[in-house]
Amino acid sequence: MKERTMKKNYVSVKCTDGFSMSVQANMNGYCEPKTDEGPYTDVEVGYPSQPDLLLQPYAEEQGNWTDTIYGYVPVHVVQMVIDAHGGMTGGELPPFKFDPSLNGMFNRKDYVGE
Repeated sequence: MKERTMKKNYVSVKCTDGFSMSVQANMNGYCEPKTDEGPYTDVEVGYPSQPDLLLQPYAEEQGNWTDTIYGYVPVHVVQMVIDAHGGMTGGELPPFKFDPSLNGMFNRKDYVGE
């Protein structure tokens, strides 16, 4: 008999400016690859504390920006959202698989007027 493992629930991400969102990935989620281990190229984001333009194309329910799931969000978009909100101050992320060509490309000032 194959042993079942419990899926991990990652603690919601908290950002410097107060923004928060759930970022999840597992074999039953809207993510790639469909495993419980990763690393993931696309993840499921849920229930952001405020609307974010970078996430909107992935919303399951368009127009309901804070009370919906965002499926198959590329991990570089998640990183852009975190960077745009000043970086992470808490929470955790599933293991990401980044395209190395994107490393260091995203800067908060490019996405948020200050």
